[in-house]
Amino acid sequence: MGLSASTLAALEKKWFETPSPIQEACIPLLMNGDKDIIGQAQTGTGKTAAFAIPVIEKIDLAKKGIQAVIIAPTRELAIQIAVEIKSLSGTKRIKTVQVYGGAPIGTQLKELAAGPQIVVGTPGRMIDFIKRGKLKLDTVDFCILDEADEMLNMWFLDEIKAILEVCNLEKKMLCFSATMPSAIKRVAERYMGEVEVVKVAATELTTTNTQQLCMFLREKDKLEALTRVIDAEPGFYGIVFCKTKRGCDELVHNLQENGYHADALHGDLNQKQREKVLNKFKKKKITLLIATDVAARGIDVDDLTHVVNYHLPQDTEAYTHRIGRTGRAGKKWIALSFVTKKDQRKIRTIERVTKAKIETIEIPSIEAVIWQKKANIATQITAAIPTELSDELKDMIWRLSDFASDKEIIAGLLTIAFGKQLDANGYKEITAGSFSETKEGHTRLFIARGRNDGIEGPKELVDRLQKETDVPQSIMDDVAIRDAFSFITCPTPEAEIIVDVFKLKPWRTLVSISKDRDSKWWKWGKGKWRGGRFGKGKWGNGKWKGRSGGRREKDKQKKKGKK
Repeated sequence: MGLSASTLAALEKKWFETPSPIQEACIPLLMNGDKDIIGQAQTGTGKTAAFAIPVIEKIDLAKKGIQAVIIAPTRELAIQIAVEIKSLSGTKRIKTVQVYGGAPIGTQLKELAAGPQIVVGTPGRMIDFIKRGKLKLDTVDFCILDEADEMLNMWFLDEIKAILEVCNLEKKMLCFSATMPSAIKRVAERYMGEVEVVKVAATELTTTNTQQLCMFLREKDKLEALTRVIDAEPGFYGIVFCKTKRGCDELVHNLQENGYHADALHGDLNQKQREKVLNKFKKKKITLLIATDVAARGIDVDDLTHVVNYHLPQDTEAYTHRIGRTGRAGKKWIALSFVTKKDQRKIRTIERVTKAKIETIEIPSIEAVIWQKKANIATQITAAIPTELSDELKDMIWRLSDFASDKEIIAGLLTIAFGKQLDANGYKEITAGSFSETKEGHTRLFIARGRNDGIEGPKELVDRLQKETDVPQSIMDDVAIRDAFSFITCPTPEAEIIVDVFKLKPWRTLVSISKDRDSKWWKWGKGKWRGGRFGKGKWGNGKWKGRSGGRREKDKQKKKGKK
């Protein structure tokens, strides 16, 4: 790509060997091209290096004035970008200043006065310094908007326009965004010249390196489900997203009370507190970071195993940004969403828009969690067995052997070290949720067979149904396996075929249309049909057969003015 020896050495030090698709497309364009660029790419695709490398290459240390300005939606992302620029600069002595709210203005003013080549910051603080006459952008060669769609969501459009108004007209501009709303297109038309659009393939945008899973459950069971997931996954290291700051604090309190190493990251923390929490998380002094969406912007942590959506985000873009925390650098990790009854349409909308399959899984059983804990303990113990025994250990073994057998001694040590971890009473019984609302044109089927009948998983069930009915597996969806029964959803015409086929068999009641309490037609809402009789009337042939005393009949009489 024609990069300098200094940059190549810095890349080698970071173990970068080949460019990602967005880097391969953008670096040559920024290095040699004349066009402005709109890059459609999400978090985790390497976009920071895509603009940082050519900016570093083009910085002229002999030139006075700011040469590049990079605008980011949050201070965390601004800090992350500045750190990345420093690591990619190699031996080139580039001055980079970060300007963002929540930090002392005096310190930032001093740094600006020292004559930096690059300024990275958030829109609000930049506008403040521009109005003070302390940030002058008439010399910039590069202007970069990172995560532009998120800045629009945070109502920064006016600030962005104001910053662009004072930038050098001859600048080269790059705008990164995971989506391309109309407001970004209007900004491009007004402030950018001839534009080249660089779009990462759809498979990249849907984070194919991340396994996307969901659990259906009740709101009150989320804490229990989270602790089971953590305990069932050896080496769990992840970010848990909550909807509110208060929700973060409550969850952290509950987790800490149960012995988990967790801390919160949200907007009520000042910058020093945020940095302290992030440092603890990156050093794995805490293994659970409980965060809100805005606070977690720009967090880049290696080796995450999980991102958990404790509460689903408001929109698909936020979901994509969240799960972009995992699946980095070709690694495959897990994005798990907790889905309550009210969230079901939202999770299917996310699945449709991201073009990714979100697999429904069961909440780990207490037995499965305890089994995994035993396996973890066995691994810990075998790894700690010394090759040679010290005199102190030999003396303790000799003394203990006078009082108990080897097995009894081991049992005592396990009880002291791990007794509480293996206590099943530490977990609460919870009921997993199920699909309560089928997609339009689809029907939920009840299957009177489950794990007790040898059906171990979804694949085995759909295999059996296809064999018996010739209905293709590809249209069978949202499979839930229970001990004594199962559920499956498929298009209504094929659902009717499955029911009709099994009606002809000796076990005709094996498959039927689901009548569980959660089905959409079974439970309409308060004061409406709930699957039983209504007053003294009844429901039949699609009409209400009301007798005197029936609620519908009384409503009719009221309307007519009758007593």
